[in-house]
Amino acid sequence: MKANRPSAPTLRDIAEAVGVHTTTVSRALNPRTQNQVGADTVRRVRKAAKDLGYQPNPIALSLRTSRSRTVGLVIPDITNPLFPPIVRGIESALEASGYSGWIVNTDNDPQRERKLIESLRSRQVEGLIVATARLEHPLLAELHAAGVPLVLVNRRVEGIDVPCVTADDAAGVSAAVAHLAGLGHTRIAHLAGPQTTSTGAARARAFRHAVRDLGLSDEPGLVVECAQWSEEAGASAARALLDARTDVTAVVAGNDLIALGCYDVFGERGIDCPGDISVVGFNDMPFLDKLRPPLTTVHVPHHDVGVEAARMLLDGIEDPERPARSMLLPVSLVVRGSTASR
Repeated sequence: MKANRPSAPTLRDIAEAVGVHTTTVSRALNPRTQNQVGADTVRRVRKAAKDLGYQPNPIALSLRTSRSRTVGLVIPDITNPLFPPIVRGIESALEASGYSGWIVNTDNDPQRERKLIESLRSRQVEGLIVATARLEHPLLAELHAAGVPLVLVNRRVEGIDVPCVTADDAAGVSAAVAHLAGLGHTRIAHLAGPQTTSTGAARARAFRHAVRDLGLSDEPGLVVECAQWSEEAGASAARALLDARTDVTAVVAGNDLIALGCYDVFGERGIDCPGDISVVGFNDMPFLDKLRPPLTTVHVPHHDVGVEAARMLLDGIEDPERPARSMLLPVSLVVRGSTASR
């Protein structure tokens, strides 16, 4: 005959061990309410919980409070090195408030995205942090109209008043162009990200403004759109640019992956970087200083982007009537070995 398994410790067990009410224990164990309890009590409650081996039951908690304390993170391509530091920032802010995140990867597929978001909502997530937004995004419009708390990260959507956290794309592109112009480059090209995304459109627009402001050539042929934010798409665009233009001496890439595509084509064609063509990326992904040559790029504080997006979403969950707001985080140019004087 099997022995009965001991029951898991409960809030009541902790309360009896410490000599307080179960409500006090609940507040002491919740990061968002622990400030309602004295610091000494919080310490004693947490010690008792650890000694007893208490593990909170999130399912029971969600049934009791009608809150899951989870949010969904909708990422277009988890293999893109841009996103892990953003996700880490989101997770650190969520954890500090007693929340956790469900991460889904859409592969930039609208149908897959819709299916995954429906799955997240079936799990009763309290809100969504979305990094997949296109300029026109019917699904996000539907979610916003349905009252789902949303925050966009690294993207904006036209016609929807949704909070967002982005880097200062215009300032970053302007700094990149000014850096190249200061080195004597007058024929600067831009390999733009997809123009269906707010980031691609904003950086392409900033590039055109920057070259005009400096009196440099702004011929349409100096801007080539990439089909995706990827190394492969960057290489394809670089080939198209170099096949059409022989006078380009510098390239501002829409992001670092596109810049890596340039490196691939330079290797194919025996082009020296930065001797023949200088390149500037955007994002400052990890390990760019290990490339040959190390990539000059615009640094974006991705961890901070994630932290602020999570905080913004939690504010919206706690106060659904809170007006939507946007946050623009500063960027900086990191000069390395891929740019040189003409």
